[in-house]
Amino acid sequence: MVQDIVDNVPRARHAVVLSADGITRGATNGLAPKDVRTISAAMAGMQSLSRATAHFAGPSQDRQWSQTIIEFAHGWVFLIGAGQGAYLAAAAESDVDMQQISFRMHRLVARLGNNLTAAPRVNAGDPARIGRDAAVPDEGAGSAGFALAELDEAIASVHGARHALLLGADGLPRGASAGIGRDLADTISAAMTGIHAYSRATAPFASGLQDDEWRQTVIEFQHGWIFLIAAGEGAFLAAAAEPDCDIEEFTSRLSDVIPTLTARQVPQGGVLGDA
Repeated sequence: MVQDIVDNVPRARHAVVLSADGITRGATNGLAPKDVRTISAAMAGMQSLSRATAHFAGPSQDRQWSQTIIEFAHGWVFLIGAGQGAYLAAAAESDVDMQQISFRMHRLVARLGNNLTAAPRVNAGDPARIGRDAAVPDEGAGSAGFALAELDEAIASVHGARHALLLGADGLPRGASAGIGRDLADTISAAMTGIHAYSRATAPFASGLQDDEWRQTVIEFQHGWIFLIAAGEGAFLAAAAEPDCDIEEFTSRLSDVIPTLTARQVPQGGVLGDA
């Protein structure tokens, strides 16, 4: 049944069903056992961190995660829920029909139903619950050590855009839009560094290329969006937006200011909140 995605969606490459703790439940033909284990572990980490960043997407009591999409120069990776404690990941070439593969993935989840439900082996806590119960850092608490006017301008120019945070290759915050305090910056930076690492680890799954160029990772919630985009020299931008935001436009505006931001070369020791 998992093979249905590859057999019926042109340009689809692979699909893997996994549990929340990274155990493979099933996979399409053509994947080596080692590669299946790697993608299962990476996707489990990805969904956990994706859920943990829900408060960055916006204030809401219902912070339900919907999907995570990773884009490379030569391929895509899609991750959706597949029952309680189970997930479905699919890989496709860069020119795949996005609507078609999404339809097939959701249809597969509906067909398998409760067969994909997987109780965790160890009760380590529900990341979604942790995200709901954790106190949301006060966005206005403490002014950022340096606000980047370019990010503020990009946000102001796109309806529904909320925040943007520039991270260096070391994962430390280099600057942010106004309203992001140190606590929020530090929390999101740590999570986004992990999401970035998991994203890059899925390159062979997406395209078969070990060093395929990672471009962006998009996380969709019912109450908003979070996305990361490459910012050159190992740096990347994390941003958040409301559900009705034009993500393509917002991403384009942020990409336009990246050359200016990276040319500034913020000192490596600088961290948000420093005087």
